[in-house]
Amino acid sequence: MFQEKNIKNVASGYVFKVLHLHFMKIFQNSLRNRIFIAMILLTLISSLLIAGMSIYQSREQAKDYHSKRLKRKEQAIKENIAYELGKTDFEVVTENLQFIFRDEIYGISDIHGMPVNMYDLEGRLIKTSKPRLKADILELQINKTILEGLNASDTKRYVIEFEEDGKKYLSSYSYITDSQFKTIAVLNLPYLENDDFMNYELREFLTRLSWIYVLMFLSSIVLAYFLSKYITKSISRISDRFQEINIAQRNDKIVIDETDAGELNALVMSYNNMVDQLEESAVKLATSEREQAWREMAKQVAHEIKNPLTPMRLTVQSFERRFDPSDPEAPEKLKEYSNTLIEQIDVMSNIASAFSTYATMPAQKSEETDVPVVTQLALDIFNESYITYKEDAESLYAIFDRTQLIRVVTNLIKNAIQALDETRDPEIKVTVSHDEKNLFLKVADNGSGIHEDHQGKIFEPKFTTKNSGMGLGLAMVKQIVENFNGTITMTTQYGEGTEFVVQLPLSR
Repeated sequence: MFQEKNIKNVASGYVFKVLHLHFMKIFQNSLRNRIFIAMILLTLISSLLIAGMSIYQSREQAKDYHSKRLKRKEQAIKENIAYELGKTDFEVVTENLQFIFRDEIYGISDIHGMPVNMYDLEGRLIKTSKPRLKADILELQINKTILEGLNASDTKRYVIEFEEDGKKYLSSYSYITDSQFKTIAVLNLPYLENDDFMNYELREFLTRLSWIYVLMFLSSIVLAYFLSKYITKSISRISDRFQEINIAQRNDKIVIDETDAGELNALVMSYNNMVDQLEESAVKLATSEREQAWREMAKQVAHEIKNPLTPMRLTVQSFERRFDPSDPEAPEKLKEYSNTLIEQIDVMSNIASAFSTYATMPAQKSEETDVPVVTQLALDIFNESYITYKEDAESLYAIFDRTQLIRVVTNLIKNAIQALDETRDPEIKVTVSHDEKNLFLKVADNGSGIHEDHQGKIFEPKFTTKNSGMGLGLAMVKQIVENFNGTITMTTQYGEGTEFVVQLPLSR
């Protein structure tokens, strides 16, 4: 016996180990595993539904059984009461019921195995088979709600449910009538719902059913494993061939067995057609790829060169209009204008150098930059009086390319100017602020705003809402800012204005 038990333990341990290995593979994402899991879940869910319905059905049957049993007992007790009323020498009225059933009520209760209570038509207790009343089960006065429910009932019968000491009771109320069918009292029968036998039967049924479910579940695991393997065998072969596709070389077509051709023929034909199209597309792609790359490069270079040319032109025009040789500050102003031009020339020089070496335009240089100072330097090329600047600190440092920060500011200002509404006084606010970890460069305008249909595309390359331009400005600004671990966000209200916020981590 001991040896047989050990053999069973070893066998069960081996089965558990095998099942564990198979379940570990189930969680791999593949069509075969999804089929396997679907079949297992289908078996499991159906088993749980059957068990749930069995429990529900058992409870409903028990409830229906108690209800009908109480009704039968009530009918039998009323027949006994009618018999006693028929043979009594007392006048059959409410006041005499306590004398008529002085001893007989105990016999009726013993015969039918349940308490019997009688109330007058006002709900006061007349006679009961219980020597002592339990206040939680039996009241000396019937609740008015019960009397109202009894009167309103078409069957002249009213049943309530209650619990006492963890046990469930049904309590029925009905009328007692004389031989002339005149109502003389209210009969109350408290009935204990004893479900011990039914619960025992339910437990036995569920135990037997659980063993069947275990066998079904184990069988479904084995069946699902082999069935999913058979279904996905041919698909796995095709999947392997798909993974071997290489556009840089010639790909072989798939040839499948005739037995698999029925369901998979369409998929195989699509694969073979795709192989033919890949061969044709590879040739076209090779010839157009270089041309497209140069075209895109030319567009970007043109846009990048145009950016510094605009502020240079504005600087020269401002110098021509405002410069006075006799002004005592003329040398200082000349130096200021010269520095501005030199900054923009450096930008163009970097663009040319980057283009010549196929590097990022312009080359990124990480250095500690005083953002308020560089921002004011970028704003000097704009002479518009409606552009205001505000800062909460004279020096705020971030790791950023000085020339690219100028490009970021000038692009945001130019976009703000182009968005201004001619119907109201223009206003552009530039603000540099900071908190403990970050600094914020904000450019806000009271222009026309951006329509909600365009808000999600505003930072996309080549997207623009203007009649001119290539739509690379804001995309370039976003790329520059993100290259230095920053972010740029936009808030806008159509018809009211727009604000761009550049957030950069403080370097000190």
